[in-house]
Formats: sequence, structure tokens, C-alpha cells
Amino acid sequence: MRVLFIANVDFSLLHFILPLMRGARARGHEVLAACAEGPLLEIVRAEGFAVIPVPFSRSLSPGANWRALRALRRVIRAERPGLVHAHFPIAGLLARVAARLERVPRTAYTVHGFLFNQPGPLWRRGLSLAVEWLGGRLTDTFLTVSEEEAGDARRLRIHRDPKAALNGRDPRRFHPDPAARAAVRAELGLGEDEVVVTAVSRLVRHKGYPELLRAMESVPGATLCVVGERLSTDHGGDVEPDFARAAALLGPRLRRLGYRHDTERVLAASDLFCLPSHFEGLPMSVIEAMLTGLPVVATDISGPREQVVPGETGLLVPPGTVAPLAEALARLSADPALRARMGEAARGRALALYDERVVVARTLDLLGL
Repeated sequence: MRVLFIANVDFSLLHFILPLMRGARARGHEVLAACAEGPLLEIVRAEGFAVIPVPFSRSLSPGANWRALRALRRVIRAERPGLVHAHFPIAGLLARVAARLERVPRTAYTVHGFLFNQPGPLWRRGLSLAVEWLGGRLTDTFLTVSEEEAGDARRLRIHRDPKAALNGRDPRRFHPDPAARAAVRAELGLGEDEVVVTAVSRLVRHKGYPELLRAMESVPGATLCVVGERLSTDHGGDVEPDFARAAALLGPRLRRLGYRHDTERVLAASDLFCLPSHFEGLPMSVIEAMLTGLPVVATDISGPREQVVPGETGLLVPPGTVAPLAEALARLSADPALRARMGEAARGRALALYDERVVVARTLDLLGL
């Protein structure tokens, strides 16, 4: 079968969808993708996948979305896929509309986090719910990356039969690695006994950076390493003022590492992981950290509370707060034995639930591939 995977931007295609593309190809299907052009697509194309540029916009601009819809229809008309598998809210809706208009035999959609679960104005959350409800009417196979949001889809009647496929990462890539730990710490000038807290995500406000940077002021024995950058298509408030303030107060205890292709090495050099988001689907970065044997401090929101078992594999704190986050980070920073015990439990849980090979196989089965 010819399968067309559709994502909004290159970052998403590389980090979330490429494993599915590999899996579908390994099962003998002809695989291609459509996505907004970007430099990270070269990594995908280097594996032999055709990626067709489509001018997606992560906005509600009618003109931009009309252009993207027309482009999608042209792609589908030319390629005639037997299955369109769409991802992410705006690109996902446009893909399903285009697939219906072009009479694609089967259409699937994966939710990576319902935007109506994100804090924000009531009108925006209502619009998100309306978009998901409309898209659900155009979807044969409806998947989510978390059990909780499969429940949301069922409860709100977004789709008649939503299934949780989960997310996964490769334990052959993400695992404890003493050699990488020593090398990265030497590269960054970090002492062997220095406690390293790592965060890996896009640099946007809803990832909780204002709270994390302030919380670190109350954890004097630890250094924060931040891996990631802000995408050109990201919306929301600028976090640079928060980083500027933190740099002045934390000094060398704040390390901004930018976007890296070797996050597994940085995680191996870390002692604990933190993701204090306000909104998530089922974060890949938490899975990566757990597989690396790190305890996780995260917020008690949909997604992370499925991954983290409080007191066993990490700690959960209320979103948007500083003091509980600082307390959790300080507790783990001060207790190597607790970190080791929780990290071991986190790795065991991740291997049982989030092994990429198992998750990809399950997802492909649900897609009928």
C-alpha cells in the first residue's frame, strides 16, 4: 500500500513520525510524506524517503490554510495513497479534508495532545474542540499518544472508537552510558560530582521555563542544562527575558546547549530530568530520560502523570508553580541514593511501556498496515 504521512513542520516529522515511516516501509509498504520545508527534512530524505513540501502554517490564517489545502489536494491527486495518516491539529484537519475530497480509501489521525486541554481563553479551547470534533467525522482510525486523551476523545464523542497507541523511543539509543557521561561532562566543564538537572524541549513558555529557571535559584547545589531552541513557527510569549534574568543570577549553573542531535549523550551525563510543562501529549523527552535511567520531575498534567509514578520513578508537582518545583528538585539533588533508586525504576517502566519497536508495531497494527 502507498501510505502518505502528513506533518506540520520538519521538527515534528523527524522526531515523531520517522519511526512509523521506517516501520511501514519495513512491512513492505510504499512510504512518502508531506510537510512544510525545513532543514531537518534532509535527515529524513537521507534515509530514502520522499518528502513533498506543503506550505503548512501553524496559524489560523485562512489564506495560508487555503493554500496548504490546495497543495495537499494536488499531492494526493498525484500520488493516490491508499492511506493518509495525518498528525497535529491544523495540518491534521487539512489533511483529512483533502483526503475526503480526493476520495482516499482510508484516513487516520494521531493526536499528540488536544489543544483544548491547554490553558488559555475559553474561545480558543472551544475552537480547538470544534476542530477536533469536525476532524473526527472525517477519520477512519483515530489514535492518541496517551490513554487519558483517548478517554477524552471517547467522552467528548470526538470519535466513535479512539485508541491509545502511546509514544516510544529506542532503548538501544537511550540508555545509561558511563563513557558518554564522562565525555560530555568533560566537554562542558562539569565536575563528576556536580548534580546536573537537564531539560529538553522547545524554548516556549508552556514548557514551564519561567518556573524552572526561578526554581533553580533555590537549588544552589545543581546545574541546569537546557537542550532545545524556539522554532520559527512557535507562538506564545518570549522566554528570553526569563533566561536573561536566570543567567545573571545562576551564572555558570545555567548551560544553554541549543538544538543537539546527541541528546542521548547529554541525558547520559545528567542526574535528573525536569519538564514542568503546562500542557503535553505524552512527551518523548520524558521517555528518553526514563530509558536513560533518570528520575523525572514533571507537572501533574495529562501525559506526564501517565508516565511518572510519584515517589517511585520521579516526582509530580502542580503546573505553573515555583516553590513545589524547587522543593522537588532540591530533594532529588540532595539524595544520590533516591535518584539511583527512582532512575532504575524509571528505566524499567519505560522498557515495559515505551519501547519504540513495540509502540511502532502496535501503531502499524492499528493502522492496518
